[in-house]
Amino acid sequence: MRITICENKIELGQQAASLGRHCIKTAIERTGRANIAFVTGTSQIEMLKALREKPVDWSKVNVFLLDEFVGLPDGHPASSETFLKQNFLDYIPNIGSFHPISRRTDSRTTLKELNKLMADYPLDVVFICIGENGHLAFNDPPADFDTHDAYIQVELERRSKRQQVGEGWFSSIEDVPTKAITMSVFEILSAKNIICACPDQRKAKAVAMCIYDDITPASPAASLRRRTECALYLDRQSSRLILGDLRSN
Repeated sequence: MRITICENKIELGQQAASLGRHCIKTAIERTGRANIAFVTGTSQIEMLKALREKPVDWSKVNVFLLDEFVGLPDGHPASSETFLKQNFLDYIPNIGSFHPISRRTDSRTTLKELNKLMADYPLDVVFICIGENGHLAFNDPPADFDTHDAYIQVELERRSKRQQVGEGWFSSIEDVPTKAITMSVFEILSAKNIICACPDQRKAKAVAMCIYDDITPASPAASLRRRTECALYLDRQSSRLILGDLRSN
């Protein structure tokens, strides 16, 4: 894993987007297409702003989501599909394809369709972040490190729900859905390139978990250290603990 510390979240977004553009362009040159996946949330806004302005042949790019809540109504602002459309896809009129995750309550059908689909779309780039509780996508601790399914259904942990409220997507923890569909840790780590854009002081403890913790299901983000092709972009605020393990219990 390669770590880059930027002055602020704007610089972080620019650098992460520049690497993303390079990886996408390389994949298109190699195979004629690029398969990419995005995590969503406020931490990704600056990166998405920068990436949508990069010169890329988007008609050759297939886009996937890393996670989605189960049961949200169409157009809900917390939906990953809604967020990505508003902050990225609406600016890209010629995207090759977009494969949202169905929010229907029949998750078994959704998972069957997604896992069959991903067999034909090996990932070239995943754009990800680290959750405040150390999760990757919605793989909350203790995460499933054993499954090789591309997507799984999970129960959301309370700290993960609290992050959603803190970012303003829901009014209370009780309003946050209890279930989500998420790309598995195995599938995330299978991508040829992993770009983790992780700004803000609220992520500092999770960043320290990623760098210092043992690689176990109790610390999903630590699994990023298994990949040399993972680029972790931090700003001054999110990197404040990594010069020494200063976390409080």
